[in-house]
Amino acid sequence: MKRYNAIRNTIIAVLDEYFPEYVTVFKCPLKGKASLQILKSCPFPSQILELGTEGVLAEIRKAVKKTVGLKKARQLVEAARVSVGVTYGVVSAKMRLGLLLEELELLTKQFEQIEEAMEQALTDTGIKETILSVPGIGIVTAVSFLGEIGDPLRFEHPRQISRMAGYNLIEDSSGKNVSGTTISKRGRKNLRNVLYQMAGTMVAVNTEMKELYQYLKTRSNNPLKGKQALVVISKKAVSIIHGLVRKQTVYKAELALGEYRRNQIQQAA
Repeated sequence: MKRYNAIRNTIIAVLDEYFPEYVTVFKCPLKGKASLQILKSCPFPSQILELGTEGVLAEIRKAVKKTVGLKKARQLVEAARVSVGVTYGVVSAKMRLGLLLEELELLTKQFEQIEEAMEQALTDTGIKETILSVPGIGIVTAVSFLGEIGDPLRFEHPRQISRMAGYNLIEDSSGKNVSGTTISKRGRKNLRNVLYQMAGTMVAVNTEMKELYQYLKTRSNNPLKGKQALVVISKKAVSIIHGLVRKQTVYKAELALGEYRRNQIQQAA
C-alpha cells in the first residue's frame, strides 16, 4: 500500500509539472479508462496538440467503447493550448509516466488477488456474515482484525482484546506531575492501527457510532478530543464484534449502543 500510494503521488507530481491543467478535465486522473488511456498514449500538451481533437478522441475510444468522449477531447485540447506546464524532457517524462502506470496496474491486480484470498479466508471462518453485518467493517479490516487476534471467542471478555491492542488506560505522569490517563500502547501496534482505521470508517458510515462519536466530543462533562473519541469507538467496535460472534447473530442498530449510552446521548441532545 505504501508503494501504491507513492506511485500515485509521483504520477500526480509529474502531471503538476508538465500538464497541471489535466485535472481540470479529469478530476480523478487515475480513475476511469479514458483518463488512463490518455496518460499512457498522449499525457502532455505538445502530444495532445499534435493529435488534435479527432486524434485524442480516437485514443479515448480505444478504452471507452461507448459513443462518448468528444467533449473530453475538446476540453483536453483547449487545456493543452493554454497550459503553463514545462516543455522540456517530455520524451523521458512520458517514459517515466508509462513505467509508473504499469507498476500501478500490477499493484492494483495484486490488491484484487489479495482481497479475493482475504474474502475466502473470512468465509472459511464461518463468521463472515456476522462481522460484515456491522456498517463500517469491510473485508480487509475484518480479515486484518481476525488475523491479529485469531478466534474472538478465545477471549472471555472484549476488554482482553482491547488490552492486546494497548488500549488499556494508564496514569500519564512525569515525576511529581500527574496530568491524567492515557492508553498504554503496550500491545500489538498493527491491531491498534486496524481498530483505529475501523473506527474512522464506522464514524463516517455507521449512524450509531457517529452519534456516539459526536456525543463524546461535545458532552459537557469531560469532552474528548477527536483521536480520544476514536479510541473509544475502537473499543466499542471490539465489544460489538465479540458480542455478535458469541451470540451468533448479526448487527442490530437499536442494540448497538446499549440503553445506558442511548440515554446519555438523548439527554445531551
